[in-house]
This record gives sequence, structure tokens and C-alpha cells, in this order.
Amino acid sequence: MKDYRHGAHTVFEIHLHLVWITKYRRPALTGEVALRVRDLIRDICGQHSVTIMKGHVSKDQVHLLVSIPPQVTISRLVQWLKGKTAYKLLGEFPQLRKTFWGRHLWARGYFCCSSGNVTDEV
Repeated sequence: MKDYRHGAHTVFEIHLHLVWITKYRRPALTGEVALRVRDLIRDICGQHSVTIMKGHVSKDQVHLLVSIPPQVTISRLVQWLKGKTAYKLLGEFPQLRKTFWGRHLWARGYFCCSSGNVTDEV
């Protein structure tokens, strides 16, 4: 049987593929910035019981394959990830504030698709 995650009264397996990009697709996620983004994403996901199955930080985008609990909505998860990383990165790396003219590190919106196998056996 599969390795389902368990809550107090739930058994679940919710996998999502998330992608979001930097504003203007500027290649800002390199070196120390990329490492810091990765660490911040790990911290945020850990705080909300989100399991990162795979992830990749490119120079202008972030890809994540995550498993979320039922009480975490997709929009709220993306809000946490984009909002908290932008706030921290713009505070810690002054060159990003110059590159992005202020407070917006990420472009509006995101890509999300569910990723899983549902068969007649279920």
C-alpha cells in the first residue's frame, strides 16, 4: 500500500507541482540569493507541515513538487512562499531592491497542477 500521510482524522496524499517566476523574468536567483531562497522555502514548508518532494531554484523561477495537508489551501501556501521569501530577500540583499525597483520580487500569479495517480482501484 502507498505511504499516505495521516492526520488526526484523515488519511491523505495531495501532491502539487508549483511554479512561480521573478518579476520581469529577471535572472536574480543566483549564488547566495538562490541558496537563501531554498532555505526560506524549506523553513516555510516545515512550519506548515508541507513536505517538499522535489524542488529546483532556477535563475528566474522556482519549481516545487510538494505534498500538502488538507487544511492548507493552495493559494495560502503560495501566498506564504512568495510573500515571506520576497520580504526576507529584499531586506537581506539590497541589490535586489535596485533590480526590482521596490518591493515586488515575484511576478503576479503562479502555475499549479495536481500530481497524482487516481485509478479505479481507489
